[in-house]
Amino acid sequence: MFRTALRNVFAHKARLLMTVLAVMLGVAFVSGTLVFADTLSNAFRNQSAKSYDNVAVAITSYANPDDAEEEPGISRQTLDKISAVDGVDAAYGRVEGFAGVADPDGKLIGVGWSNKGSNFAAGKDGKDSAYTFTDGSGPVKDDQIALDKESATKGEYQVGDRVRVATNGPVKEYTLSGVFTTEDGAVNAGGSLVLFDTAVAQKQYLKPGYFEGVTVTAAPGADDKRILDAVKPLLPDSAEAKTGQALADEQAEQIEQGLGSLKQVLLGFAGIALFVGIFLISNTFTMLVAQRTKEIALMRAVGASRKQITRSVLAEAAVVGLVASVIGFVLGIGLAVGLRSGMAAFDMKIPDGPLILSATPVIAAISVGVLITMLAAWLPGRRAAKIPPVAAMNSVHAVATTKSLVVRNSIGAAITALGAAAIVAGASTGGDDGRMYIGAGAFFALIGVIILIPLLSRPVIALVRPLLVGPFGVAGKLAGQNAVRNPRRTGATASALAIGLTLVTGLSVLGVTVGKAIDKMTTDNIKADYMVSMANGGDLDQSALTALEKAKGVSAVSPQQSTYFQLGGEDFVSASAVTPGDIEQVLNVDVVSGNIGSLAEGQIAVAEKTAKNKGWKPGDSIPVTFNDEKKGTLKVGAVFKDSEFLSPVLVDTKVVNPHEVQPSIQQIFVKVDGGQSSANEKVLVDALGDNPAMTIMDQQDIRNEFGGVINTMLNIMYGLLAMALIIAVLGVVNTLAMSVFERQQEIGMLRAIGLDRRRVKRMVRLEAVVISVFGAVVGIGLGSFLGWAIGETIADQIPGYTLVLPWDRIGIFLVLAALVGVLAALWPARNAARLNMLNAIKAE
Repeated sequence: MFRTALRNVFAHKARLLMTVLAVMLGVAFVSGTLVFADTLSNAFRNQSAKSYDNVAVAITSYANPDDAEEEPGISRQTLDKISAVDGVDAAYGRVEGFAGVADPDGKLIGVGWSNKGSNFAAGKDGKDSAYTFTDGSGPVKDDQIALDKESATKGEYQVGDRVRVATNGPVKEYTLSGVFTTEDGAVNAGGSLVLFDTAVAQKQYLKPGYFEGVTVTAAPGADDKRILDAVKPLLPDSAEAKTGQALADEQAEQIEQGLGSLKQVLLGFAGIALFVGIFLISNTFTMLVAQRTKEIALMRAVGASRKQITRSVLAEAAVVGLVASVIGFVLGIGLAVGLRSGMAAFDMKIPDGPLILSATPVIAAISVGVLITMLAAWLPGRRAAKIPPVAAMNSVHAVATTKSLVVRNSIGAAITALGAAAIVAGASTGGDDGRMYIGAGAFFALIGVIILIPLLSRPVIALVRPLLVGPFGVAGKLAGQNAVRNPRRTGATASALAIGLTLVTGLSVLGVTVGKAIDKMTTDNIKADYMVSMANGGDLDQSALTALEKAKGVSAVSPQQSTYFQLGGEDFVSASAVTPGDIEQVLNVDVVSGNIGSLAEGQIAVAEKTAKNKGWKPGDSIPVTFNDEKKGTLKVGAVFKDSEFLSPVLVDTKVVNPHEVQPSIQQIFVKVDGGQSSANEKVLVDALGDNPAMTIMDQQDIRNEFGGVINTMLNIMYGLLAMALIIAVLGVVNTLAMSVFERQQEIGMLRAIGLDRRRVKRMVRLEAVVISVFGAVVGIGLGSFLGWAIGETIADQIPGYTLVLPWDRIGIFLVLAALVGVLAALWPARNAARLNMLNAIKAE
């Protein structure tokens, strides 16, 4: 029987090719994900280990620089004591913070969040062990900097050039003293690293004479653990010391955890692709069994048992799965290489390192491919075993009975009802618990709909059949009839498309709905023409606010300054320090009671929910404790409707600034005479000193900032789901090929009585379009339902949330489904039209 299985594999190469493709794509996704994750993990681990190669002990201070009662970091005196410890070769004090470098066009080099500044800590030999200089040397003067090699290349800078550098304050120019290479994570993440003289860095990022951390190198033969034990007693309570090896191990573990989430997401999409592939594989083996009805019946007649027939089909599936798995694994390696290169598109630089091919991806690829193929082939194999020997006489084999369809539909209806009930319950419950219910319900609903699809195909396709007859005549009528001739196979093919479009539509409904809500929230709340913020998401310097207030044509400007204080003797509350009189011109402050103008009198405005919970109203005096522990009283002057852009309490900046060491200005909203224009934007850029680290966004930029992430995520999801849709297309090809094979006599008779080749092709194409659109309609319906349900669980977290059905995208999905049908029908339609009518009429 095994020899028979092998013979059948080689006898039906064209049919099995589509199965190989389906399994191959799924396996490639699985193996590629595992190889990619292993490669990234190894590269980052090596980089982490390399960055700690020469570090015996690393010390980190967790002191609060704003706390006057403790040292803000590790002092120079402590550093000297550490340097004198037996076995220590050198101790380098470190401080760091944000520093952005402008390219020749004034644009920021890097991506903001990974732009970093630090100090050049020279040892006894005048070198810093953390950096290798390829040109020049480290900065030793106030007006000098050194720059990492990647950033120097991007900015076309050479030693001696003047370089504009932005921190949280005004832009300054420095002379480039040297260019270096480093294993620093900021540079490897696609950012930049600027080295300042130590005194300059301390002044910018901490306080003169203090460091945030210390790296200790050991003398030859010294023991790291002994150095650690000797160093610990010298440190303040706010500092922690660990060996370099311990930190490298911790970073490696964090890398594993971080990559674990990415691996799970990619494997999830691989699972979807394989699940869709099951339908294609099952259809393929059903086709092969149908083609070998007489052969199987003869084998039964000469003594082959049912188990032997089933084993023969499963052996055939195992061979196909093994071949597909091997090819898929090779493609997976290519996919891993492509993913690694593609991350550069997101400004993520991956450390150099070899491609890691461990045993896990190999075993997973082969196991998954073979098992999935055999699982999908089991049901066709079982059906093949039921073919009675008498079928050898007339080529008629066991067909689905009415009883089996009734049982199938009953089970499908019950599972679908259970899934729908769970989804509705989840939508009503909301929160994380609700989403868990929806996830379980979605699984059961999808399985139930797949079981019911053969039943659904007849009435749904019957609705569109009149649309085919009018424009396409006889070819359209035949196509409509052929589409429901074998509802099981039509259902299996439509299921593959339905699964993919369920996910795509659900994501689209949820993404578009959330995007519209955020867009509306932005439009309704922001009246300013521009919003200014730091590229790295950090705080703006007070000088930026002062510069904008003095800029020509600015009619209103208010900061969104974050602060906290204790109101009413209770917990700390979040507050926004703003400019009275201007805040209502740049943001929509919907006053419920009182007068927002009272902010200028030193009073506060309180959000409606907070006021209701605390029992506050305009005129109430509330005791307050500021950040510097000073106490006072604040009077409630107004109550306003809650807003995502405003904290629960509004207060004048003049009230809180005397109590703040450093104001935390997150954004500055600006309104200018004449509204948005390139000229007005240029005025703001000039006012801020052409600072590359500051972003100036108009209203459309602001909307994109808040809603653009959603569109980016949707596009990524669409790309990942494309794999499943490609497999679904192969399934449509398979179904049509089987349909043409089963109807050879019929097609021959139609050709004999006058149906020309052109109309035969049209008939097959229309059949493909009907099946594809049917699957799309089912998927779109279920996906919209799921999108609504998940949206209900987050509706209370997004003001103005209202379900939006993206009809434009839904229309595109239907058109693409029809196009899938047309493309999938090219080969089967061509074969059908080329059938020799006499041979076809004689075919059994």
